[in-house]
Amino acid sequence: MIDIFDDIFAKRLEDGMISTEEAIKLFSCDLLRLGKAADRVTRKLHPSPLRTFIVDRNISYTNACIIDCDFCAFYRRPGDSEAYTLSMEEILAKVGELDRIGGTQVLIQGGVNPKLPLDFYLEMIRTIHSAFPRIQIHSFSVVEIDFIAKKERMPLREVLLQFKEAGLNSIPGGGAEILVERVRDKISPKKIDSNGWIDFMRTAHEAGLRTTATMVFGHIETIEERVEHLERLRNLQDETHGFRAFICWTLSPNGTPRMSHFRQAGGEDYLRTLAISRLFLDNFENIQSGWLTEGTKIGQVALGFGANDMGGTLLEDKVLEPTGMSASHVRKDDLIRLIREAGYTPAQRNTNYEILQVFN
Repeated sequence: MIDIFDDIFAKRLEDGMISTEEAIKLFSCDLLRLGKAADRVTRKLHPSPLRTFIVDRNISYTNACIIDCDFCAFYRRPGDSEAYTLSMEEILAKVGELDRIGGTQVLIQGGVNPKLPLDFYLEMIRTIHSAFPRIQIHSFSVVEIDFIAKKERMPLREVLLQFKEAGLNSIPGGGAEILVERVRDKISPKKIDSNGWIDFMRTAHEAGLRTTATMVFGHIETIEERVEHLERLRNLQDETHGFRAFICWTLSPNGTPRMSHFRQAGGEDYLRTLAISRLFLDNFENIQSGWLTEGTKIGQVALGFGANDMGGTLLEDKVLEPTGMSASHVRKDDLIRLIREAGYTPAQRNTNYEILQVFN
């Protein structure tokens, strides 16, 4: 007798769209059975044995921020003795280090610093693009750019077009957290709301900028709210086709006093949510493994639970370092080894998911 889970899996494998009610039911499915179904969908979409990664680095150009999110251990209020903003020379030195090791992507993000004008960002993009033309600038966040537009009293589309003209390739999906107001009102009330995040992404896609989409879970959200988040992403992707990839990760309460009473979601919850994301997000081609927050072993296992990409080397991540996590120990050779040991062929890609090198 075929049970409800077999019905859901069969429909998805036949390119059907599963409902929110079915996605919620999948959270009670056996983990290995769920992972196997997600892997079958991934292999159908990506029949090649290649599983990809990118050589990139994060640059946290400022930690001065007025948004005051409960879960952030990185930011300092403007004027704090530990608040900083990197000089252009310091930023270029970091990009230069990436260029020398053959990296192709820089992810620049920081706090919402009200002292920085639009010209600061445009000069940064132009200078990097001119000095390192092969480095793709996949940078800034919805929250940062939205604040800049409001501060400068300019239409968002105009600001985005200026960023694109200066050399911005694409925009990361950070700041989504959970796209439900009940959650955002409690953990990040000063951040752009869920409708604003969706509207921003729609405007970016219409302006010709591709983006990624994210979800941070394992705090105060319900299972139903996780699925509502995924549904909003799927609906926008149907409309714009502007998302290149989906990345989810669990919240780390370490170093964040206001969230320290939450127990971090474990590897089982992460793998389950990742697998359901692959099954539900039928219009997303790429799903990244979150090795940085979940650890390299879970990140490796994620390749069998719906992920087709291991993400990047990062080199550093100043945002997560205060929580005890570090990206500095994982390099290109480590990602090659992890992918190969999982039974796949490693391939280095660029921001646009174009294959640069295969490691047979």
